[in-house]
Amino acid sequence: MLLDELIDMPRIRNAIELEELPTPSTLCKVFDRLGMAVWRVLLNLSVTLLPTNGVVGIDASGFDRSHASKHYTKRAKLTIQQLKVTLLVDTRANAILDLHVTTTRKHDSQIPPSLIKRNTDKVATLLGDKGYDDQKIRALAREENVRPLIKYREFSSLHKAWNARLDADLYGQRSQNETVNSRLKRKYGSFVRSRHWWKQFRELTITCLTHNLDRSL
Repeated sequence: MLLDELIDMPRIRNAIELEELPTPSTLCKVFDRLGMAVWRVLLNLSVTLLPTNGVVGIDASGFDRSHASKHYTKRAKLTIQQLKVTLLVDTRANAILDLHVTTTRKHDSQIPPSLIKRNTDKVATLLGDKGYDDQKIRALAREENVRPLIKYREFSSLHKAWNARLDADLYGQRSQNETVNSRLKRKYGSFVRSRHWWKQFRELTITCLTHNLDRSL
């Protein structure tokens, strides 16, 4: 698909100084050769193109691992395992700062620590729903000088009182995560094309990178 589009885009080819179209196998080999660390660096660089403000939301969404009709999978009684993708989204620019991808049903509270540690210089306030209500997350955030604005699970009247004291306007910006998740699926698809799990992780990182570049333009 990419090569077909490049054939019809002479101005794009001139802009990137592409004199000769690569073969499909060349693109596949490069995709295999570049590791996840390289794509993370490129994702970080794409964030610098956008005016971020440090107010960051965290939320997870599911991506299918196969492009199959829902009607077909239901009739054939097939189960398509999903990837769980957790995004860190800056609420000002809708920039994707980082992502975590897992093939397991890992609980939401187990994911934020690694994301917080990797992005302490980009996150001033962390917005999260009740799924991320965990004292370890709050303690780690404060250690890294990050303000955790996470709703409490309401097991007592005290928890309800704490939730009532949350900055409603600031916490309301967490909805930008849902906007970004919806945009990714509508524009780039709600499934990954790669067959191997490690390629699927890279594919989703490239999708986030493309989203940031699109926002910067």
